[in-house]
Amino acid sequence: MSPAVSFSRVHYRIGDRSILTDISFDLYPGETLVILGRSGSGKTTALKLINALLIPSEGEVRVNGESTTQLDPIRLRRRIGYVIQDVGLFPHFNIARNVGLVPELEGWQPSRTTARVQELLDLVGLPHADFESRYPRQLSGGQKQRVGIARALAADPPLLLLDEPFGALDPVTRFELQNQFLDLTRRLNKTAVFVTHDVQEAMRLASRIAVLHQGRLELLTTPEKFKRQNEGEAAKFIATL
Repeated sequence: MSPAVSFSRVHYRIGDRSILTDISFDLYPGETLVILGRSGSGKTTALKLINALLIPSEGEVRVNGESTTQLDPIRLRRRIGYVIQDVGLFPHFNIARNVGLVPELEGWQPSRTTARVQELLDLVGLPHADFESRYPRQLSGGQKQRVGIARALAADPPLLLLDEPFGALDPVTRFELQNQFLDLTRRLNKTAVFVTHDVQEAMRLASRIAVLHQGRLELLTTPEKFKRQNEGEAAKFIATL
């Protein structure tokens, strides 16, 4: 099986400051890789290298076997679902238009886009008859995150990138959305990279956990093996459980 995403000896610097140093890993189709680390460890930088919002200073990032530096970044991003903590919904678009934006840009027929939007809103627990005509200002934080997930899935991308998407939510809503994320990725067979600093979230959602510490990949392992670590940054996260 070929990797969905590969990092090969990737470095990222801003001026003389190293943000990521010599990162290498492969992510395979159907996996959820959770990147776990403290604030400033380089988690979001790693995520942005995948959809070419950033370009490596050295090394190579490949998506489905193609180097991100050789791909049209706009086309690449439309093939990747992207969910961030503050969602980034367009306030002047209703929910249906927000969710259907990428299919619209991809030239889908309006009837196909409408059907897809309605299917996804129902799938993420926002009945389309009640929510498609609303605007972001009329939604709670949890509802906005559900819309963000629906939007990321709209054009049926094989790969999802999620940057602490549930971090600002209350514990109950966060737990519900974690459950929904697990169900969706398994049911739809999606590959995902999920960034968090929450060790419980990492252990719950991951196929494998990548621990970043000061810009270096300190550990890459399964949740089962992760919880048995007794040294390094992993052990410090486990101590918080």
